Amino acid sequence: MKVISRRRAAVYTVTDAPLPMSQDIGYRQRRYLISMGVRTVCFVAAVLAAAAGAPLWLAGLLVVGAVVLPYVSVVMANGGREPQPRVHFEDHQGIDRKAISGRPPEIGG
Repeated sequence: MKVISRRRAAVYTVTDAPLPMSQDIGYRQRRYLISMGVRTVCFVAAVLAAAAGAPLWLAGLLVVGAVVLPYVSVVMANGGREPQPRVHFEDHQGIDRKAISGRPPEIGG
């Protein structure tokens, strides 16, 4: 006797779908570029601070920031997709009280 088991296919709603990969990659690229901009500012500030005679600890701190930021940025950029917030449908207003966005459609126009 052969037992046939039927598995239900997983049904996903649009609200459960993650962001498209292109948007996720774009977000990570922007975050990486901002971090590299901060690194560049740290490096230039360290050179200017050393040339201006600022305390050695300040120039050293800026150099450490310029050295450590690339590693942290690469790890964060390659860490995988960003977690997506879940949408909950526990709306207490009710469907008849929700505001409608945009203009209402014109019938027969």
